Amino acid sequence: MAEHGLLHGVSNRRSFIKFFGAAPLFVTIASRSVASTVAATAGRSASADVYTRLGVRPFINARGTWTYLSGSLELPEVRRAVEAASRHFVDMFELQRAAGRRLAELSGAESGMVTSGSAGAMAVATAACIAGSNPKNVWQLPDTTGLKEEVVMLGGRSAFDSAIRLAGGKLVLAHGLEDLESAINARTAMVYTTWRDDRLQKALEFTRKAGIPMLLDDAAGIPPFENLTRYSKLGVDLYCFSGGKGLRGPQCSGILLGRKDLIDAALANNSPWEGAVCRSLKVGKEEIVGILAAVEYWSHADLEALNREWKSRVERIAKLVQTVPGVTTSIEIPEGGNSYPTLTVIWDEDRFGLTVAQCDQHLREGQPRIEVLTSNNPSLVRVVREGNDTKTKQARPNQLKIVSMTLRAGEDLTVGNRLRQILANARRQTA
Repeated sequence: MAEHGLLHGVSNRRSFIKFFGAAPLFVTIASRSVASTVAATAGRSASADVYTRLGVRPFINARGTWTYLSGSLELPEVRRAVEAASRHFVDMFELQRAAGRRLAELSGAESGMVTSGSAGAMAVATAACIAGSNPKNVWQLPDTTGLKEEVVMLGGRSAFDSAIRLAGGKLVLAHGLEDLESAINARTAMVYTTWRDDRLQKALEFTRKAGIPMLLDDAAGIPPFENLTRYSKLGVDLYCFSGGKGLRGPQCSGILLGRKDLIDAALANNSPWEGAVCRSLKVGKEEIVGILAAVEYWSHADLEALNREWKSRVERIAKLVQTVPGVTTSIEIPEGGNSYPTLTVIWDEDRFGLTVAQCDQHLREGQPRIEVLTSNNPSLVRVVREGNDTKTKQARPNQLKIVSMTLRAGEDLTVGNRLRQILANARRQTA
């Protein structure tokens, strides 16, 4: 009993220390609560009316740049560029070529073009590798009779490979480097991968010998800006990024970079050509100018300073939720895409009587609505299986994560306080 009392006392002291450390944040939250009430009365929330009058609730985005949650917010530089672009007529053939030249200068690639997201880049790249620039073949797609049509999926299938099939590509799976040689034959048009580690260079050595172009999909790869030039230096034939994720360009934009002959072929299979299979994947002058503004921004942005700012936001959230006994947190920057300071919040679901899914639901249904990252993906077609279909993947534990980059200034305190309240209420009810 004495030992139990001692441990309880230690736990109470730790809780007090954590609460004391978070005290300045509670003071700020209280003052902002009063200010937000006054602002609402004065009509400062009018900017959200474009959505609320339709019955759609805007939200605080702590989940990240998911397409179904409208990606990211455009940079101020992008919004200004889009507005300026909307005021003039231009020849879209000329604009795409000019944009491609500027993208080539920034990336070191031979050429580039603006696409309708990474999925759009996948489709036009596939069409380019199957049909080339021959008008007869361009018009023939997605019928690939007499054409090289197979696309090797290096690393297995992707939830986005319908973009490849859209242009007529027939998928051939190669789960590892050891499968690549047997997957390639006389009908192979392209190799697709999302690999960005040491395996990429080894795969490139093989595809070069085979004379097969490779498309690297790094949709969420910027920032860092170095990825724009890295793949060019490695000699990747084609590579693409999404414009509406970390780049913070227009949501319906992306960029495809690489060999000039392949980019020229991609342009030949794309809008504004009437009769091209990817005509429907058009981007407007606003998207083209907007994504260029985003790329220009990241070419000189101070990512270290941004990471410090983003990390400070999730650190404040961690301080608030850790005032609830039994809650622990950790902060890390994931490797690969979406590499922003990310907070993981952990508690004993049985002890609290609250699952991650239930907490996620409480945050979503509250006011304001808050979206956080969990294993739930409402936008995934239920039958989709990615990667190595022949093996059963072990399910990862469902954890609640908060992505810093999509939080706006001040929203961290709202998220932290709401999450703290939900966890504290659950703990009290099961105490």
